[in-house]
Amino acid sequence: MDLGIRGKRALVCASSKGLGRGCAEALAEAGVDLVLNARGVEALEATAAAIRARYQVDVVTVAGDITSEAGRAAVLDKGPFDILVTNAGGPPPGLWSDWGREDFIKALDANMLTPIALMQAVLPGMMAKGWGRVVNITSVSVKAPVAVLGLSNSARAGLTGFVAGTARQVAGKGVTINNLLPGIHATDRAIALDGAVVKARGISMEEAISERSATIPAGRYGTAAEFGAACAFLCSQHAGFIVGQNVLLDGGATNTTL
Repeated sequence: MDLGIRGKRALVCASSKGLGRGCAEALAEAGVDLVLNARGVEALEATAAAIRARYQVDVVTVAGDITSEAGRAAVLDKGPFDILVTNAGGPPPGLWSDWGREDFIKALDANMLTPIALMQAVLPGMMAKGWGRVVNITSVSVKAPVAVLGLSNSARAGLTGFVAGTARQVAGKGVTINNLLPGIHATDRAIALDGAVVKARGISMEEAISERSATIPAGRYGTAAEFGAACAFLCSQHAGFIVGQNVLLDGGATNTTL
């Protein structure tokens, strides 16, 4: 399917690895020029080089912390953008009794306030042009809270509330905002969470992955490539009537009707 976005320009955050890279590659395959951001210079440049070589699109890199004002300013300087994909690593797991105010502020900065700031920066330009796409990578915990991810549950739920109202205010200008809610995918984040299980229970990594895969109706972890394909479709010309939605990509793991 031709997504109809060849020649558009996208900012993809935290895109050197994992789900962010999956989104960047899918957009590049559709002919979208990219501005990629991540904190690690080496991985970021390697990803950019691979995408340039494979898809022959323009790729600009901006290394830095997107959760800081300076980091956002450096990235936004490479605009304007037709497409924005927000993404940031999730807060650490733990128990409700582990966290204080500063822990919550840090989680809110990364997983709520940063994507809001980026949207506030790019939406006016998109609205003026009469076209734009925003996809926020959030979490399955928005639909079904994960007990050990209370920081993530809280921050991403706040972002979801902001998007619910904002998406409906900008849709009439040809701009859509939607959220992608990943369940377990084969990324560094999954390895870290599985590693915590290995340490806590004294089992092997293979056993931890097998046990968690068994809780997913699809019987496996998702891949960054299939996640990216879903992101690219939401960014396409065909998705203009999808507004303010929270799309689960979890292999059926969330047992809910709606």
